[in-house]
Amino acid sequence: MRSLIASRTRCARALAGLTIAITACTAHAADWIVSSNDGKYQRVEGRDTYPANPQPDTLTLLDASRFPPQVKVQVEVENGIQGPPQAVAITPDASVALVAAPTRYDQAAKKLLMDTFVQVVDLKATPPAVTRLDIGSHPQGIAIDRAGRLALVTCVDGSVVVLGIEGNRVTLADTLKIAQKRLAGVSFTHDGRHALVALRDEQGVAVLDIADGHVTDSGVRLSSGVAPYTVDISSDGKWAVVSDVGLAGLPSYAGKLAGDADTITLIDVSHEPFRSVQHVTVPSLPEGVAISADGKWIGVQAMDGSNLTPDNPGRHARGKVLLFAIRDGQAVKMSEAPGGEAAQGIVFSADSKYLIVQFNVEKQLALFAVNGGHLRDTGQRIALTGGPSSLRTTPR
Repeated sequence: MRSLIASRTRCARALAGLTIAITACTAHAADWIVSSNDGKYQRVEGRDTYPANPQPDTLTLLDASRFPPQVKVQVEVENGIQGPPQAVAITPDASVALVAAPTRYDQAAKKLLMDTFVQVVDLKATPPAVTRLDIGSHPQGIAIDRAGRLALVTCVDGSVVVLGIEGNRVTLADTLKIAQKRLAGVSFTHDGRHALVALRDEQGVAVLDIADGHVTDSGVRLSSGVAPYTVDISSDGKWAVVSDVGLAGLPSYAGKLAGDADTITLIDVSHEPFRSVQHVTVPSLPEGVAISADGKWIGVQAMDGSNLTPDNPGRHARGKVLLFAIRDGQAVKMSEAPGGEAAQGIVFSADSKYLIVQFNVEKQLALFAVNGGHLRDTGQRIALTGGPSSLRTTPR
């Protein structure tokens, strides 16, 4: 008993510094979640702004095994809101985090600069150490397999970069060209034998084959809606879901949009060949999508016009958070709740009881209770120094 009390005391003291090694606070089964936050960007009534003297971009590590989740570590990184809200990942043992979408803003030139490196955050170091690994193209989505040995990074040039992970050491293993234009989200299947990659500009979802750490393009393509973006795969090995962000997600789209409905795509990954089985209409710009660890629920974070300017007839002050049940091979809408303004990523807690949503403009993480199919805003918020832009759990 004394040793247990002493351990908890050490954890409490370490938490106050927010730069502790993760292993100091593992007295319980942690549910690790990482949020990357863009400190330099601020959306103001639908317009992109870059204020002078901004806060730094950051990576925040949370433990969601208790409610409300607790912030354990925050460290400065380079990160941007441009791209899918899956530009961050964490190993199963929470020893290493990977951060993509590195951007800087040149105030003199009034120009956003996109870098070509992935950041490796050693969370066991005190304080956490950040190193850079150049991969030759601007990285977007990141996924780590359940073994914690392999990572995939999608890039704006149509390539998938394969990274090897050994302890806190991350190395460039291979680069696989699967498209000519931008890629977006990526996720591994539960068995680690495949990965799904969103072909943002060329449409559809690419299926990659993985064997003994070697990644190849299977050539299989799955149907999606317009501009597939975020990808998540269930832990029961049955389902994948893709958010399709529509014309607003295509490069340099010149038309004016007023908050048209978009879709999410349900994919059956329980047997090969994989197959898209349902396209579900959702409010505009479903930026984030997630499947619960128990395989029962789908959470969607849709902007629903909250990203538009006040003069646009499709403008809404807040987006929507939606909850679907997976029943008899179909996604069935159960509930919805008001969300944030132009919000970003969404994940479930490991026990499938809560949804964590990135409220970008408000610089908060918001907590929603699932409650057996009835979605409820708990009112709990976790304040961040920058606008949260990417969100991931440990591989499940």
